[in-house]
Amino acid sequence: MVFQNSDARDPKRYLWMLGLIAPGCAILPPLLVGATGLPVFWWIGPIIVFVVIPLLDVAVGDDGSTPRERDYEVMSRDRYYRWCTYCFLPLQFSGLFVAAYLWADPGLDLCDKLGLAVTSGVVSGIGINAAHELGHRVERAERLLAKIALAQSGYGHFFVEHNRGHHVRVATPADPASARFGESLWRFLPRSIAGGLRSALRLERDRLARQNKRWWHPSNHIAQAWAMSAALFAGIALLFGPTVLVFLFLQALIGITLLETVNYIEHYGLLRQRRPDGRYERCSPRDSWNSDRLVTNVFLFHLQRHSDHHANPGRRYQTLRSSEAAPQLPAGYATMVLAALVPPVWRAVMDHRVLTHYDGDLSRANTGPGRRRPDAAAAVDDRARSGPR
Repeated sequence: MVFQNSDARDPKRYLWMLGLIAPGCAILPPLLVGATGLPVFWWIGPIIVFVVIPLLDVAVGDDGSTPRERDYEVMSRDRYYRWCTYCFLPLQFSGLFVAAYLWADPGLDLCDKLGLAVTSGVVSGIGINAAHELGHRVERAERLLAKIALAQSGYGHFFVEHNRGHHVRVATPADPASARFGESLWRFLPRSIAGGLRSALRLERDRLARQNKRWWHPSNHIAQAWAMSAALFAGIALLFGPTVLVFLFLQALIGITLLETVNYIEHYGLLRQRRPDGRYERCSPRDSWNSDRLVTNVFLFHLQRHSDHHANPGRRYQTLRSSEAAPQLPAGYATMVLAALVPPVWRAVMDHRVLTHYDGDLSRANTGPGRRRPDAAAAVDDRARSGPR
């Protein structure tokens, strides 16, 4: 069958607007609580992301649709897809201001304010994903929007580190955002957060030096992004009082943790192989974990098709393809985040998959500096031989 219209080229075309449910989460709580009287709706963010989405992933199943190459140019130029990400930002910041107004309300219980902070933090973390999509584009306006989207989390240096650091070093021991085999999430988080910050500062300093510019030059991408966060937080504090800063910093911390947990999932144990000249091979679909669950694909703008993203970072989200060569996660990202929080569960689910991906040869996996102890490797081999769990 030959498709004649843009709808047929992309069967998910009108589903992408569902990605705006995430930033809408912070606007929904007062409406839902007011309508039902149920305080549980202050926690609507984690409920949707970590309960509803995983259940829908199981019920709906895999995506199964991949854009055709002959449709690539048309889909890439179609501005409808861009507006799906542009619309994320006004909803994101409307929700943040609603939350700040409620955090300043002395009549709202602390538990309810904490629930709203967690909901805002989930939005903040998914906002980094929207910034991720926008920050990969060459258009100046979209790159500016990426920095604005990062203001809520205060993670503006991600704009520099992800594009010029992570994409260069991904799936190697040198990349702080690539988790090592056997490394728990709780050991990964401080290493990735601190390492990413150091790398971003170094990369931006070197870029400015090549242009004979000082650190405080107006073109400093990190300074620009951090200034946006400072202005946002200061403006909210002036409007609603300094007590809201506690909740602002809490939601930012939750957003950062969510983003880095997704980083942990995306490349756990994977390692690009070295060429004869000692350099690493070009990043291929085999170097990122994928999941093709339809609901999370739509919710996160195809972030789960991470292998094609790293192999072809210039592709816009709507054109990303599923790859048979990519190692596959057993569930969507939302479910895998919950597994990562409990290291024994994560290792039971993932370690044998890493071993299977490398035909049982642990030396081909990213184990980080040094060698693993033989007894630890043997224990992993035993788990691998026991098969999927």
